[in-house]
Amino acid sequence: MSENKKTVERYMEAFAMSDHAEVLSCLTDDVEWEVPGAFHLKGKASFDLEIENPEFEGSPAITITRIVEDGDVVVAEGAVHQHRKDGGVLNLRFCDVFVLREGKIEKLTSYLMEIVHPDDSHSHAH
Repeated sequence: MSENKKTVERYMEAFAMSDHAEVLSCLTDDVEWEVPGAFHLKGKASFDLEIENPEFEGSPAITITRIVEDGDVVVAEGAVHQHRKDGGVLNLRFCDVFVLREGKIEKLTSYLMEIVHPDDSHSHAH
């Protein structure tokens, strides 16, 4: 596995455990993180504040379904499942586009889609 893919996998595992130090060790100092329509932040300190969202409890369950690499770009696709403090559950599908520099994440663009009604078509007879 390439250095860049290893970094992304390490980042995902650390994020899923809310391991701030490990997450930050995967990033460049001038890291940028953008979630189109939600936020765009710069720098490790700002990034650190987003690792654990106060509306949620525990760590997110992250499942990666695909990881593709092209040069210094790694794209990871998957799902996130997390419990809200109000008792609800968040189900997201994501496509994360990572741009790496010297083995560290320089820019992350997260395309997120909340799944309000999980697809249950598999349970119906056709």
